[in-house]
Amino acid sequence: MFAKQTQREETFRNLGEGIHYATPIIPLTRKTSEVDLVRGVVQMMQGLSSSLFYWDQSGQCFCVANVGIYVTHLSHPTLHNLLSGFTYAATCLQLVHLRLSLPHSYDALPTLRAFASVASHCLLRMRDVALKEEMKMCHSNKQDFGNEFTPTLLGLSSSLSSLCSAAEYLFQIVHGAIPQVCFDPNSSVAPAEIAVHILDYLYTKLDQVCLVQGGEVEEYLMLLNMFVGSIVPYIEGLDSWLFEGTLDDPFEEMFFYANRAISVDKSEFWEKSYQLRRLQCRKLDIEHSAPNSSMPLSNNKTGMGENDSSPFSEFKKGKEPSIKELLVCPLFIKEISKSIVSAGKSLQLIRHTFAGLTLSEIFCVSVAGLIGHGDHIFRYFLQNEQSKSTSATPLVSAIIRKEENKDCGGLHKVLIHTLLQRKGTFIPENPAITACQSLLDKNRDSWKMLNLSKKFHLPPLNDEVLRQAIFGGENGPTSVVKGTDYAFGFQFDASDYDDSQSDTKLLEVLFPFPTVLPSFQDEKQMSELLPFQKNSTLISRVLSWFQSVEPRTSPLPVAIIQECLTFYIKKQVDYIGGLILSKLMNEWRLMDELAVLRAIYLLGSGDLLQHFLTVIFGKLDKGETWDDDFELNTILQESIRNSADGTLLSAPDSLVVSITKNHGFDSDELPNTPTLSSTPRKSRLHNFGIDGLDSLKFTYKVSWPLELIANTESIKKYNQVMGFLLKVKRAKFALDKARRWMWKGRGNAATNSHKHHWLVEQKLLHFVDAFHQYVMDRVYHSAWRELCEGMTAAGSLDEVIEVHEAYLLSIQRQCFVVPEKLWALIASRINSILGLALDFYSIQQTLSSSGAASAMKARCEMEVERIEKQFDDCIAFLLRVLSLKLNVGNFPHLADLVTRINYNYFYMSDNGNLMTATGSEIVSSRLGKTFRVSKDR
Repeated sequence: MFAKQTQREETFRNLGEGIHYATPIIPLTRKTSEVDLVRGVVQMMQGLSSSLFYWDQSGQCFCVANVGIYVTHLSHPTLHNLLSGFTYAATCLQLVHLRLSLPHSYDALPTLRAFASVASHCLLRMRDVALKEEMKMCHSNKQDFGNEFTPTLLGLSSSLSSLCSAAEYLFQIVHGAIPQVCFDPNSSVAPAEIAVHILDYLYTKLDQVCLVQGGEVEEYLMLLNMFVGSIVPYIEGLDSWLFEGTLDDPFEEMFFYANRAISVDKSEFWEKSYQLRRLQCRKLDIEHSAPNSSMPLSNNKTGMGENDSSPFSEFKKGKEPSIKELLVCPLFIKEISKSIVSAGKSLQLIRHTFAGLTLSEIFCVSVAGLIGHGDHIFRYFLQNEQSKSTSATPLVSAIIRKEENKDCGGLHKVLIHTLLQRKGTFIPENPAITACQSLLDKNRDSWKMLNLSKKFHLPPLNDEVLRQAIFGGENGPTSVVKGTDYAFGFQFDASDYDDSQSDTKLLEVLFPFPTVLPSFQDEKQMSELLPFQKNSTLISRVLSWFQSVEPRTSPLPVAIIQECLTFYIKKQVDYIGGLILSKLMNEWRLMDELAVLRAIYLLGSGDLLQHFLTVIFGKLDKGETWDDDFELNTILQESIRNSADGTLLSAPDSLVVSITKNHGFDSDELPNTPTLSSTPRKSRLHNFGIDGLDSLKFTYKVSWPLELIANTESIKKYNQVMGFLLKVKRAKFALDKARRWMWKGRGNAATNSHKHHWLVEQKLLHFVDAFHQYVMDRVYHSAWRELCEGMTAAGSLDEVIEVHEAYLLSIQRQCFVVPEKLWALIASRINSILGLALDFYSIQQTLSSSGAASAMKARCEMEVERIEKQFDDCIAFLLRVLSLKLNVGNFPHLADLVTRINYNYFYMSDNGNLMTATGSEIVSSRLGKTFRVSKDR
């Protein structure tokens, strides 16, 4: 007796916190059976109210009925603590249920709907645990008295402990994944932002669970199931894009969108047809509140700390986002987002389709193989060169051979069953036949009864009584139309009968078994009946398999995405890249088209533009106008017809020339151009200066789809390079013509002034020739070789475009026409020297004309001195700039240019020192030595 009393005191201290159990005052409390309390708790966990527990709508929580409840063997604090844990868990489940009741404006969004569906299944499974406890209580009441099971609150607390913790965790995930803004009637958030938030949130939480040492397997599987189930609609959108070239995104959830104004046959298709989606909402208000704050602090957890990442956390903290952060794209595919968009656009260009397992099916099976015991199935996908370009038959055969002598696991059976269905015949006109194919195969004897030709005509119908009732008996229809029942007479002749039989056979081929329907089965998903749809049975079965599997490992989400999704995406992207490159190089002949551009704009053809340029230079020489587009194109077409390279062009009129009106001739006049008053007409040539031909613009019509690569902007860059090359060609043309005039006047060669003219002409001509040779070697040959090497190494259309852009930048730099300070400095001095060549030509033109006065000749001598001095200054500047180690190190081709224009160290020594004497003094001293040697000989 004393021992029992001591034990009771110990129980009081442990459970009652020092307060003895006592019978409460009867008017204020109500004695309750513990069985009733247990029954009320399990019903509350199922979301049901009772006389003991009810849902407080205003407080959004479950509460104990407002009556005093006590149990004889439990103190009030102990009872309160026990019930508080149950009410908290039940409140979490009920709040999840309410959260998943999405508003009408958002309930159709695929990703949000998929998440809500998976979360609802989790909620249902948890409430099923409480339902099983209630059923256990019901069954125990029907058993014999000796075996009667008495439920207790302490026992229920032990059996439902996992459920209570899982309920709280489910509440945290659901309230974190679904933004509160979805329930605000005055807010409007883009569906893409909601989808990205859900996927990024689940991905981040899954990563956090994996990083916790010894984390709960149940939490991992719950998150994995939610993540896989929620991402399926997104992957289905990627599947349509990557394997069909179709953007199937009616709710605009994908990270890119279509510009409907740009069709596939437009030159700007590649750049503007499909754009990456940018962030519109600067902040998503995400509710992370816990259930009623009056609950125990130990259970009042939000599950989201301040450090938890959210795709919109940068904006909450006031940080300025980068360009990549502004993309509305799941963080786990941001790095390959551009490649994904390019792959789909490439498919649209080549109009190629594929067949086999969908990307979402491959993802689900791969995840299952990664976490479970089906990893060898996962390896089959890795071994396939192209997982979707081939049919599923080889994969089925391989798996069946592997499993012939083994007991197939659940995942193997699911995969084999689905793939075997894929081997069957799909009849889109009557999907019911596809669903009933196994049934039809088992009952071939019934085919005749279901055949259309056997049941084409309706049973006989005697309608004489009906006709007499309508039309009357005596004045009714004639005997010709009597007996409309087919059984009373044959209404067709032989030919009509044959035609009828032929039509029947044709309908039978088109619509076999038109009346067959699949058998009804409870809880049968539509994907089970139509296995060829995107929401196929394979995905639903794998998701169900997740709920019962014991994972072999818990891989990080980055490993799941890498091994089960991005691996196959990159594989498909590479495959599409190979297809588009094959089209570009073989069928569309890209390099041939680029060779045409090279021949035109880099003046690579020997005579394609020779006649045109000769005429234009002649007009400039004579001071004639040449601003008529029609006349220019007539000259151009004549030049193409007379050229041996005219066959390079697909059509003579594919190349046209025009004059840009914004380049006034007077505005391009150089300040260094001499104006000789005695030859006003002749000097009109130089009113244009060396930049006079900049107003010429050549336009070549690149064939589609190659204009996606050589687009309008590329043609502008080609024109810039061509404009520079035309300056060099014009300067060389002028110096060659001046040499002919000087050669005719060689009778005066003994005069010192004439010798000086020859030396200045040689210096100018050497520079122009050396620079022209440098340009042709570097621009026409070396850059083209680098372009060909880059095209060979390219793996996609994007890379082809990048290689071509790099080629354009290279030739622009080597021709000094890029808008950069260094190149502008070099180009200004080169243009000055080319302009000096025109000045020298003008002087020789004046001197070669008969009747030149002595005063004019003296002025010409002064102009030659000026030209030489300016030339020496420009050469000195160019050699100093080009020989800088920094510039040569960054651009090695500049060293080649220094070697060419230095003329055997004529202007600068090997150690980099410029000659201190002026150019004329150096020439005179060297000429004096040459003449003395000649006289001695």
